[in-house]
Amino acid sequence: MKEYLIIVAGGTGKRFNSKTPKQFLNIAGKPLLMHTISVFYNYSNQIEIFLVLPHEYFGFWENLCNENEFKINHRLVEGGSKRFYSVKNALKFIPDESFVAIHDGVRPLVDHTTIKKCFTDVKKFGNVIPASKINDSIRQISDDEKSIAIDRNKFRIIQTPQTFYSKKIKQAYLQEFAECFTDDASVLESMGEEIHLVEGNPENIKVTKKSDLQFVETILKERVSTGI
Repeated sequence: MKEYLIIVAGGTGKRFNSKTPKQFLNIAGKPLLMHTISVFYNYSNQIEIFLVLPHEYFGFWENLCNENEFKINHRLVEGGSKRFYSVKNALKFIPDESFVAIHDGVRPLVDHTTIKKCFTDVKKFGNVIPASKINDSIRQISDDEKSIAIDRNKFRIIQTPQTFYSKKIKQAYLQEFAECFTDDASVLESMGEEIHLVEGNPENIKVTKKSDLQFVETILKERVSTGI
């Protein structure tokens, strides 16, 4: 079955405290979002790519593509008021009998090993979610504000691309939005589906603060210099 990719880049820069949304910031020679698209295209140029953006940034993105001579083929989809609705809008264009990976636009450091694991294992399990181990000690805050030490080995940090048999995830997104839907896996899990984890790559962070940009730029430059 054919493989599809939905890249969600619906942020407007408010939480990042930037006039320019973080997905468009120039990192290691080109906008961050172009690095994200490129890593999937370089993995396989057969993946059909859908990019979800706020409608008001369609023209801005097209200008960036022209300025940077960015030629990777992709289709724009209008984002919604929440990530849930952005993904739902894009899923309308995905055929039922296929596999679809849903990835955060500001995770440009996903590697080919992680992508391959996701597209390979989804054929066996129907859904695959990359995750990484927690290296720091963690504590849980109770209702009365007391902290309790807990076993970090029982927890994982969840990443993307979260990858699915498309018919199942499309059915899950027919539900009404709920606050407990923190990612695509939680939407599917609410339908009674068991979620399957694979090991992700540790540097596959989501850019959420300005200090993340320096880390991302360093890794991207290393990859360019080594030909990865």
